[in-house]
This record gives sequence, structure tokens and C-alpha cells, in this order.
Amino acid sequence: MPVHREFHRAHLGGWLRAAVLGANDGIVSIASLVLGVAAAEGEGSFALTAGVAGLVGGALSMAAGEYVSVSSQRDVELADLAKEKRELAETPELERKELIGMYAKKGLPVELATRVADAMLASEDPFRVHAREELRLDPDDLARPLQAAVVSAISFALGAALPLAVITLSPASVRGPLTLSAALCTLAALGAWSARLGGAPVLRAALRVVVGGAAAMGLTYALGAWLGTAI
Repeated sequence: MPVHREFHRAHLGGWLRAAVLGANDGIVSIASLVLGVAAAEGEGSFALTAGVAGLVGGALSMAAGEYVSVSSQRDVELADLAKEKRELAETPELERKELIGMYAKKGLPVELATRVADAMLASEDPFRVHAREELRLDPDDLARPLQAAVVSAISFALGAALPLAVITLSPASVRGPLTLSAALCTLAALGAWSARLGGAPVLRAALRVVVGGAAAMGLTYALGAWLGTAI
């Protein structure tokens, strides 16, 4: 009998979130920064200096923030697993009854729920059974703070590199429009890529990031232009 296999995307959530957040933040924040500085100063060298500083600081900040955040999540997961392991060692019968009750709540008759629970506990490590059924955790697949930090930092740097390259290499007369256009096109591509990878509607995701990015960059440019005139 052929085996039916399904592909699910839930396992992509951790690193995909960090990658999209980092790249989006890198594009929007650095493009906004260099556009604002260019609007205020009118010199590409000032914008480049500010952009490089923003890239380094932003990448390190994203990495540190992701590491702290995901480490906190992992700490909670480890604490729950330790508690479950302790309860299994001290009160195994109560844990067995809890598992039976969980299956009964899903609609199984108590007698069948008892047989299912006993079969699961007999065929697999009870700790893993309770971790999966009660905590919805896989002890071998917990939150990964280092992975999230590295992915976030690299994606931020890659996203930030685009507006830096455009504003450095483009002529002064079209520096602002080219940087804005390149950033918006990249945001649209990023939104479409993440949507396709996650199985979500592509157009809605692309529009979401483009509108948000355009608003941020437009406001920053306007503020830089106003400050450049006023000071």
C-alpha cells in the first residue's frame, strides 16, 4: 500500500520569521536612514557613513535581540520539560490518567482512550509521549537562539547592503528615487518569497511589506529634508 506523505510548513516558522524580519528591517531601516541623511546633507559620503554604521549596529542589535528573545522561549520550554519529567518520576499513574483524559476529551470513549494511552506509553518513551501530547513540544526540536541570532544578523546585513550600494553607486541627481525604487522592489520580492515559502497569498504579503516600507522611508526622507532646510 503506497504511503501518503504530506508537506507542512510549520517547521519553517522559526528561521523564516527571523530571516524575513531581519531582511525587512535591514532594507527599511537603512534605506530610511540613508535617504534621510541624503535629504538633509545632500552628500553621498555622509549617507554612506551613516548607512555603514547603521548596518553594523543594526545587525548586531538584531542578533542580540533575537538571541535574548528566543533564549527566553527556550528557557520556558526546558522548564516545562523538566517539570513534566519530574512529575512522571514522582506520580506516573496520575500522569497516565491525565493522558487518558486528554484522549477522552478528543472524543474517544474512556475504554478506548485507556487502551490508546497504554499502547502509546508502552511503545515509546513516556516522557516523549507526554511532551508531545501535553506540552506540544519535541525535546529534540526546541527553540534555537543561536540559529535565530545568526539568521537575523545575516539577513539584516544582506537587506541593508542593497540601499547602501544604490546610494553609493548612483548619480547624485537620481540617488533618492533610485534608492527608494530599489528598496521597494526588494521589499516586494521579499514579501512574495516569504509568502510562497509559507504557503500564504503572495500579493497580500508583498503589498503589506511595500506599503509599510514606503511609509517609513517617505516619512524619514521628509523629516531629513525638513531638518536640512531648517538647520
